[in-house]
Amino acid sequence: MSQITTRTLAPDAAGLTEAADLLHAGALVAFPTETVYGLGADARQDHAVARIYEAKGRPSFNPLIVHFADLDRLRQVVDWTDAAQKIADAFWPGPLTLVLPVKPDSGISKLVTAGLDTLAVRMPASEVARSLLRRFDGPVAAPSANRSGQISPTRAAHVLSGLDGRIDAVMDGGPCPVGLESTILGLTGVPTLLRPGGITLDQIAKALEAPVAERKGTEAISAPGQIRSHYAPRARVRLNAAEWEPGEATLGFGPMPCDLNLSASEDLTEAAANLFEYLHRLDATGARTIAVSPIPHVGLGIAINDRLSRAAAER
Repeated sequence: MSQITTRTLAPDAAGLTEAADLLHAGALVAFPTETVYGLGADARQDHAVARIYEAKGRPSFNPLIVHFADLDRLRQVVDWTDAAQKIADAFWPGPLTLVLPVKPDSGISKLVTAGLDTLAVRMPASEVARSLLRRFDGPVAAPSANRSGQISPTRAAHVLSGLDGRIDAVMDGGPCPVGLESTILGLTGVPTLLRPGGITLDQIAKALEAPVAERKGTEAISAPGQIRSHYAPRARVRLNAAEWEPGEATLGFGPMPCDLNLSASEDLTEAAANLFEYLHRLDATGARTIAVSPIPHVGLGIAINDRLSRAAAER
């Protein structure tokens, strides 16, 4: 693709207006959410959505999440259910995405759904994201603002390191507080956890007052973020390291000597917020291997381990 000038916008009135105008014109604008930075395009414009896939180098069979500012607009494009309303009441706006049947007259580009009859939808909690969505006044398709398969961006600098010259603008709203992509819940049949995230399976089951199934890794892709090798640095990632080996960049958890520590106090929320930022930093050292100490596989640790296992997967 041809090189373009990527502008950096402030999250003020002028920056929000410029970002919304760019989106209406079919341009690509990266913006912060509470989870990670998203690469936004008007979800109704085929050409704009195609540019997302081109800029990221993303496989066209991998669907996109569409972001909305308000529930009324969101319910116009998907078949809404009682279960969806319970989840919305409990967690929206927030870091949870729902996969629901898309309406035939939704107006959403077919490229967004990657040929599926469902649509992944979300209402982000980030005030910058919500302000942009309100200013734009329409649905915005926005996967993570990085090259496909690489570490997700939690700062504007991460976006520019991979997409400078490939997108039109990035809105710098500072670091993302959650640091992991949204939980994805399928509601086209039995409620099914399609991707773990900041909202846990137990929290969802409690809100629904019903059990929640989990997607098997062998099933066909039904939502964003299910490709086996994903969120990967250039370096090889070695998981569950009981001890460090010479020459490795080291990522710890709990009290221990290491290059960077996700949380010396073993706080999983802190670890999730630091994960992608610290992978970016360790990868920038040029180390051939990043060794990661074990992370408890409970609560938010399930989502952290999901991202790490994809980062470590064979490419």
